[in-house]
Amino acid sequence: MGLLDGKVAIVSGAGGGIGRAEAMLLAREGAKVLVNDVGGLRDGSGAEPGSGNPARDVVDAIVAAGGTAVANHDTVATPTGAAAIIKAAVDAFGRVDLLVNNAGILRDKSFLKMDEAMWDAVIEVHLKGTFLCSQVFAKQIVTQGGGGRVVNTTSVSGMLGNFGQANYSAAKAGIYGLTRTMSIELQKHRVTVNAIAPIAKTRMTEDLPMFQGLDTLTPEHIAPAALFLGSDLCGDRTGHVLAVAGARVYAFKVVETPGRFKETENGVWTGQEIADSWDGIVKA
Repeated sequence: MGLLDGKVAIVSGAGGGIGRAEAMLLAREGAKVLVNDVGGLRDGSGAEPGSGNPARDVVDAIVAAGGTAVANHDTVATPTGAAAIIKAAVDAFGRVDLLVNNAGILRDKSFLKMDEAMWDAVIEVHLKGTFLCSQVFAKQIVTQGGGGRVVNTTSVSGMLGNFGQANYSAAKAGIYGLTRTMSIELQKHRVTVNAIAPIAKTRMTEDLPMFQGLDTLTPEHIAPAALFLGSDLCGDRTGHVLAVAGARVYAFKVVETPGRFKETENGVWTGQEIADSWDGIVKA
């Protein structure tokens, strides 16, 4: 018996890296998987030379291992593409139960050199794509009578920032906010919404300095988090960000400091008073 027997899962951006590892593991645990990938370059422009059909390759690997899967090549970044992805899963398997929003691209550039096209492209795939696919998925879940799970993909860059990734960091921070709001609004439909903040060496990250010579942060370390959040093991937990870096699993939370009160009649602080009390205001 697998954790996802009888379930239908959609994994976007599943042609390689983390998405591939997630799709493979979900299938091994009994899910019927729609493997979505447009087969583009890391920056989202065109097909990678010699890449063939990544989504089909993953499907073939799942089927060869005894699982069930279909390939899909629609983009997450348009309403028609998102609708086509969910429809393809319903057409193939009759229903949907789990959506893993993993698709993404990178167009890194320092803030002062980043142009609008770089900004728009990354926001469109990561943040807009997560919104569009999640909305269509959630509407289908409501049609089915409720009960489902969404696993989004945010990032340490979105939580803490990262040099050269203003567009990516903004998109991933937006996904955190989207995850929180979706988790609140979809509770009444018995849909849990959580996110993963992965650190892994993939095609997206392999040329970054932190990953040079490091092979202990693999996509296979990330996939069990998606399995947990997408299965009944998650229970009614919702609105969380589970971070994974190799063998370490931890959580990101937005915290509020106790702060300080100004004990005067009107309670209005001056700029100088804030400066003088800074440590007491920001100390957790």
